Amino acid sequence: MLQTFDERNRHLLVNINGRLIHRDEAGISPFDSAVQGGDAVWEGLRLYQGRIFQLHEHLDRLEGSARALAFAQIPPREAIIEEIRRTLSANRMYDGVHIRLTLTRGVKITSGMDPRLNQSGPTLIVLAEHKPPVYSRTGIKLITSSVRRFPPDCLDPKIHHCNLIQSVLAKIQANQAGADDALMLDYRGFVAETNATNVFVVWRGMVLTSLPHACPEGITRAVVLELCRRHGIACGERELSLTEVYRAEEVFCTGTMGELVPVLEVDGRKIGSGQAGPITLRLCEWFRELTATSGVQVVEPPEAAAPPGSSDG
Repeated sequence: MLQTFDERNRHLLVNINGRLIHRDEAGISPFDSAVQGGDAVWEGLRLYQGRIFQLHEHLDRLEGSARALAFAQIPPREAIIEEIRRTLSANRMYDGVHIRLTLTRGVKITSGMDPRLNQSGPTLIVLAEHKPPVYSRTGIKLITSSVRRFPPDCLDPKIHHCNLIQSVLAKIQANQAGADDALMLDYRGFVAETNATNVFVVWRGMVLTSLPHACPEGITRAVVLELCRRHGIACGERELSLTEVYRAEEVFCTGTMGELVPVLEVDGRKIGSGQAGPITLRLCEWFRELTATSGVQVVEPPEAAAPPGSSDG
């Protein structure tokens, strides 16, 4: 589904290396590595009642990805959290917010892909928007993309990098087919993920998801597996064929942008009853309960926060 513009985001302040600037003001150098070659890593965070859900798990993945790309410098975790807090406070944000956190290799002394041209440290970008989960809670439709996910020997999905052209190409196919998103397979034909989310199937009451050979180690994915174990639902990770998706009792997707969302149809084939299944609905409820009670508190309610124009702004 196409996201609409939220007027509350008209005058956002974006944080670029600690500088808070209006969203329409240029803030990234054309020599930055993200512009030059997508040489950056990122995380999506969600704010619930002043708390960021799974914040340290996301920062673990960000730092691990930066290390895998041999970034010479990575900002201290406490400094990253402080810049997130400053950004939220400056925008008077407290709930229903999505944060795009990007760490690039930084500005180069001249154009080129060589990391030795980066001599001034990384660039940290904090973009916070008023944004509810992006999918309809009633469910979505998928098509299978012809674009395959890379295997680890081509580009390891454990690096949560900013080169998203594969996902963009798959999303174009979904748009042209009138679907919400595209299911993506690995080079052998097993299910990897969608262009934006991890995928789960329910078969004979067991919740199954792909092995992370060709999909990221999703944070929400890990939460769902833990919820299954906590509540006594059989679950596992293994290779899943497209046939297993078609015949599944239930299918759902997970991710920070969309939380948990049922899949009602894949390639024109109805999944299960064509509606959200009972296990999916229970997991959605448990997930909502978890996000309502856990997370790292980073901001207080707006009425308790400093007014615009304070030292945070």
